[in-house]
Amino acid sequence: MRSITFISLLILGLGCTSTKNAATNSGQLNGTWVPIKEEIGKVSLPPGAFQRQQLIINDSLYTFSAESVDKGVVKYNGNKMDIYGKYGVNAGKHFTAIYKYGNEQLTVCYNLLGDSYPEAFETRGRPTIFLCLFKKK
Repeated sequence: MRSITFISLLILGLGCTSTKNAATNSGQLNGTWVPIKEEIGKVSLPPGAFQRQQLIINDSLYTFSAESVDKGVVKYNGNKMDIYGKYGVNAGKHFTAIYKYGNEQLTVCYNLLGDSYPEAFETRGRPTIFLCLFKKK
């Protein structure tokens, strides 16, 4: 359970906000998001693992709450994110991600190693790739 929480915190901290993307500029990503699906290595995590989590995006700042609180900064370049942990379990860490927004849902695919951006929203055979689907609260 602790591993799932850490991974969730890491991932949620990754999929946040900024102002370089058109969706962010219009404020579409700002607000409180709750995960409705999380997947790593093509294995879906059970809803109980993330039912109390939430991600708050305010321009380029994020706060992710689960068993603890994680805060940081997100920088955007097109559909790519660079996530920098500033406070909490991810302080000092850098994660890379791709994202898409549509139908009031935010999908973020994180590379937990932070050494490259995921090429697709797919986790099969990639144990360091984490996928999270959020809906706005």
